[in-house]
Amino acid sequence: MRFLVTGATGKAGRHVVEELLRLGHRVRALTRHPARARLPGQVEVAEGDLTDPDSVRPALRGVTGVHLLTVGGDDYATLRTGPQLATMTAEAGVRRVTLLWNGRPGPVEEAFERGDVEWTRLQPVDFMSNTLGWAPDIRAEGRVSEPFGDVPMAVIHEADVGAVAAAVLAQGEHGGKAYTLTGPQPYTARQRLATIGKVLGSELHFDELTEQQARERWRRAGLDEELIELLASWQGDPPPEAYTVVPTVREITGREPRTFEQWVREHARHFTP
Repeated sequence: MRFLVTGATGKAGRHVVEELLRLGHRVRALTRHPARARLPGQVEVAEGDLTDPDSVRPALRGVTGVHLLTVGGDDYATLRTGPQLATMTAEAGVRRVTLLWNGRPGPVEEAFERGDVEWTRLQPVDFMSNTLGWAPDIRAEGRVSEPFGDVPMAVIHEADVGAVAAAVLAQGEHGGKAYTLTGPQPYTARQRLATIGKVLGSELHFDELTEQQARERWRRAGLDEELIELLASWQGDPPPEAYTVVPTVREITGREPRTFEQWVREHARHFTP
């Protein structure tokens, strides 16, 4: 079977590609920048942009399933092209899709729920790889500045998200389901920083930002107001499913999710001066 992976060069997308290849399937990868994709040689790379549905249409031909992002563009804004994407996917004969949410269901999820293609919504609470945003400050100053330092989150290794997506696409039988995806334990931001310090053998310091300071920083980074509101609510007052560990990774992939300490050891070079 052949599968299309959108966001194939992103945090989870690369792992969806690798896992599908490991399972013996053919992969077509959609990216806005094919020349920078750096994907395995056996991957068919297609150029397309989810904010421009017509550019995606050729990549849908001849695929059994699609791993689909629900955000697009340089600002990671919620996609408004869900109805077009759902219609095109059905017209191409795609049998199933995995929908990677961005914190709450949006236009893409809603369109597929009304459509004819089998869909499965994947709801990771937060990627461990988002911690890489701390790396420059850790290297330079041995400290980070973040809001909501004591709010727990059951962060998940992006490779586990990729493994779940690939298994759902390859196996089928998950239609109409929404799966919360978590790591094996919840961590606060302070605890994540302490784990990084433990692996590095360094004492690292946490400076807590106010919510207003965090919002101002996100605006300077170019995030739109909708995403800023989502970040503030999700990080500051998350629902219980964001910090309650669930066994989804084990149930779907047959193995335990990776720990945050394992993730740090894999990425320690990014935090080392």
